[in-house]
Amino acid sequence: MAPTDPIRVVLVDDHPVVLGGLRALLASLPGFEVVGEATDGEAGVREVVLTKPDVVLMDIRMPGIDGLEATRRIRDATTGVAVLVLTMFDDDDTVFGAMRAGAQGYLLKGADQGEIDRAIRAVVAGEAIFSPGVAQRVLGYFAAPPPAADPFPGLTAREREVLDLVAAGIRNPEIAGRLHLSPKTVANHISSIFVKLEVADRSAAIVRARQGGLGGS
Repeated sequence: MAPTDPIRVVLVDDHPVVLGGLRALLASLPGFEVVGEATDGEAGVREVVLTKPDVVLMDIRMPGIDGLEATRRIRDATTGVAVLVLTMFDDDDTVFGAMRAGAQGYLLKGADQGEIDRAIRAVVAGEAIFSPGVAQRVLGYFAAPPPAADPFPGLTAREREVLDLVAAGIRNPEIAGRLHLSPKTVANHISSIFVKLEVADRSAAIVRARQGGLGGS
């Protein structure tokens, strides 16, 4: 796209009033050309493949395939087309679902003319842009520490349950009763745990388990 060329836009929203408003808004701004419109996700994908715009303004909740699936299909079928989500939903599932689908921006309906103008130009330039409240949530998500690694990845879920009870100082007969197992089955689980943890006895297993955060039962 040459610097003087208008930014070519496809609008996808199932509300005709919203489509009309966006069309009028972009017509009032310099440097934009609406080259296609659609009222559902599937039609939106077809319109994008046909017109090859620079950017799509994508609603989320629509009949047929929603905006998330439409975004995925657009990313699979085209190159160089930015997707800017414009929706009234700001829950985590929708926000992060849009990011995973390949959207480069996420604005809430109610954004003013200046915000929409800046957001479209930003995603076309390859930037990621979010409404202020959404941006804080995204930054918080990526700033959060990663979940702790599993200290006992080799144990089955049942072996972990048994080890947790062993680490809490509970003897085999009571473990059998709590887990509705036979004493022999509990003993077999404990033998397997010793092998997997590479420990020689119950005391060493308890130490390893407590170091790994078990034993609070």
